Amino acid sequence: MDDTKRYERLRERYLNGDLDRRKFLGLLGAAGLAYGVQMPFAGRALAAVEEVRFDGWGGVVSEAFRKYAFDPYTAKTGVKVVDGTFGGGDEYLSRVKASQPGEYNIAHLSGVFDYARYTSLGLGSKLDESRIPNLEYVIPKLTDVFRKVTDGSLSCVPYDYGTTGLAYNRKYISDDEMKEKGARILIDEKYKGKIGGWADWRTRIWYASLQTDQDPNNATDMDAVWNAVRENRDLLLKYWTSGAELMSLLAEEEIYVTEGWSGRIYALQEQGHDIGYMDPPNGFGWQECLFVIKGSPMAECEELLNFMLAPETSIAVAEGQNYPPALDPQKVDLGDKIPKLPAFDPTGTLSGLTFADPAYWNGHEQAWSKEFGRIQKGY
Repeated sequence: MDDTKRYERLRERYLNGDLDRRKFLGLLGAAGLAYGVQMPFAGRALAAVEEVRFDGWGGVVSEAFRKYAFDPYTAKTGVKVVDGTFGGGDEYLSRVKASQPGEYNIAHLSGVFDYARYTSLGLGSKLDESRIPNLEYVIPKLTDVFRKVTDGSLSCVPYDYGTTGLAYNRKYISDDEMKEKGARILIDEKYKGKIGGWADWRTRIWYASLQTDQDPNNATDMDAVWNAVRENRDLLLKYWTSGAELMSLLAEEEIYVTEGWSGRIYALQEQGHDIGYMDPPNGFGWQECLFVIKGSPMAECEELLNFMLAPETSIAVAEGQNYPPALDPQKVDLGDKIPKLPAFDPTGTLSGLTFADPAYWNGHEQAWSKEFGRIQKGY
């Protein structure tokens, strides 16, 4: 048997599941040493990748990934997943830009605008979709928007979606008051010192657009928007910077109302807190993806992504983190809990959610993030 046929046969056995990863790499490495040839994967076989780094949002989200995805994946493959956390997309991007190639591997990014800016900076990879067969279960709309950015290929897989709606303590604010005031409750003098807000320029501008009766994806009066951002700032107890802090502020009744992430609010409700949640008209819908950064060990990353998209894994993570998975409910039975989660769409069309227009938001990022930074500091 010549070297090429030997490689192809080993590879076929591995892809068919007859060999586990370590056995495959071991045999491949042995073949490369014995015959002195340079074959695909041979170099990697001699220095097998032992870990993949994953960075996400921390708190209950990271706990769900660790328990239902990372630990089972490591038990199955022997590849360790090292997980880090971040509080915001801008902060994490700065870290990645300053890093060495391969230092960061997979990121739990939010929104198509993040995908667009990462790929525009040359940080994207090109996934071999044949190694991620579980992509077939994903809602087509979630995948298509990424393909449009990268000419049909993918640097990520969609993983979950949700909304940034209005969270409020029913002990102090009624459902009727929320329905009456909507987004404007975040600039209501009545609750001065008991209002919270995420320290994220996009979210601040999105809600200021709603407060000034403008389209969040096409505001025409930015002076009015900035005035509303300042008005909100002057009424805040503080800007929060992580999901854990959001939950703590509401649970301890330090704040009565804020915009918040749907899954984190559901987690508070599960814990017994009487926190209401409402998505106002044109509320902030988003999807998150698992993005593979250029320079990462692609085979291991693709293997992990496929493992995480498997229905049994994806459903368990979704139930743990309280965000609906990217799986198409028309193709996969999602069980009892997921259909009860905020933002869940049983049709799989996501037609009821308003997503950020990546061209609009990325086109204004430099100026708007700078201006919000000034406002945040009191200017």
